[in-house]
Amino acid sequence: MADCMNRLVVLLTSLLAVLPVLAETLSDPTRPPPGLSADTPDAEAVTGPVLQSVMIPKQGKPIALIGGQQVGLGQRYGERRLIRLTEWEAVLAGPAGIERLWLTPGIEKTKVTAPVAKGAPSGNKP
Repeated sequence: MADCMNRLVVLLTSLLAVLPVLAETLSDPTRPPPGLSADTPDAEAVTGPVLQSVMIPKQGKPIALIGGQQVGLGQRYGERRLIRLTEWEAVLAGPAGIERLWLTPGIEKTKVTAPVAKGAPSGNKP
């Protein structure tokens, strides 16, 4: 009986010793991806304004959140004026010309068409 208890104690002790090592390899699930985090070495430095959010109410003027500042359609953001606002982009006009800010930079929306199956019934009954 004592031999069985000794084995159990050794097994539990070794399991408890391994747990911290296993926990170190787990990454934080709430941490942003490496490209968005400023404290990682591979993060890209953001230059210029960043479109963070777009609010298009049923009534009233649409508002863009650019660099933490609310900018209404026709209002200025620094030297630039917000001239167009859609669900995905804000267009600013300034001394340097037209600048487009995308809500999801690097992601393009494409239309996918479903292929037509050959020999499929047309839905018309004879």
